[in-house]
Amino acid sequence: MATYTPTQLIGLDNMLTLEERQICDTVREFCDRDLRPHIEDWFEDHTIPRDLGPVFGQMGVLGMHLDGYGCAGTSAVAYGLACMELEAVDSGIRSFVSVQGSLAMYAIHRWGSEEQKQQWLPQMAEGKAIGCFGLTEPDFGSNPAGMRTYAKRDGDDWVISGSKMWITNGSLADVAVVWAKTDDGYAGFLVEKDTPGFTTHDIARKMSLRASITSELVLDNVRVPDSARLPEVNSLRGPLSCLNEARFGIMFGALGAARDCIDQTLEYVKERQVFDKPLSSYQLTQAKLADMVLELDKGILLALQLGRLKDEGKLPHESISLGKLNSTREAIQIARTCRTLLGASGITTEYSPIRHANNLESVLTYEGTAEMHQLILGNALTGEAAFR
Repeated sequence: MATYTPTQLIGLDNMLTLEERQICDTVREFCDRDLRPHIEDWFEDHTIPRDLGPVFGQMGVLGMHLDGYGCAGTSAVAYGLACMELEAVDSGIRSFVSVQGSLAMYAIHRWGSEEQKQQWLPQMAEGKAIGCFGLTEPDFGSNPAGMRTYAKRDGDDWVISGSKMWITNGSLADVAVVWAKTDDGYAGFLVEKDTPGFTTHDIARKMSLRASITSELVLDNVRVPDSARLPEVNSLRGPLSCLNEARFGIMFGALGAARDCIDQTLEYVKERQVFDKPLSSYQLTQAKLADMVLELDKGILLALQLGRLKDEGKLPHESISLGKLNSTREAIQIARTCRTLLGASGITTEYSPIRHANNLESVLTYEGTAEMHQLILGNALTGEAAFR
């Protein structure tokens, strides 16, 4: 009897364009060849090589869904599929690409001046310059309006003071997109790494996203010219629009982690002998596999539909919350269930589920916690805001 891969059961390839399949296959081959052999060591060593930037740039995945300035201008679905393949290796890998393209580059592309776009986007698309996104603060995550980082106008300059926390790529970045309160609302600033008063401190002893650099940004009377301010926005609409871009990539990416867990577990249970039979031959094993594949495939169908809507310009931000909530919640449960099928072998990084499960603890929380997305959906359904 023929066996199927999880995505063959929904005929995923038949729902993709030729270009989307080619991008998906190319990124998967790159991941298997250049990233997967090293990911256990990067996770163990609590790092990610900075020189991956130009490698990702050569692959064309940095800001790939943006138009112009050296960016590929692919469809949203193609970008999502690339995120799925990257996170099938590790959430830290996808986070590197997502922060670069959907947060830092998107902020400049959407809200920056032409001069800022010309200065930064081509070299960021090539991975020669790395960016980070400074919004979250030690005391303000879900409520960015409460940020304490403040920018005061001083002649032709701005003076910025405050701190940002949990910033992916923070100490790797050549430029930080820093959001601050002003007398007139909120503003984004492009702060270069060597600016006096600007320092970064890496966060150590993480149990999640270990193959990723996470930093604190400290701004101590950092002086930047007005030309460093993103001129097209003066409200929280700026950073929130960037977060929606990142959440879209997470929606696909988390499913990549789930798929990798299932793939590795399927191989294991077919080989593992229990009471002189393959573990795969037992009813409870098959029930777990069936339930996991069902949730994976439902998640992929949802993500694909939302991606098509995004490409048509018809995707409301509430729908992105629907996809992000579903993908992250189901992916972490799949990773945990796969770990049970791996038994004691599942607690080592020889197999990916425990690593993915640890990473997904962060993915479930960042770019909006699961609870915040529940409230966004609740607000959309009832018209009542229950955030406070």
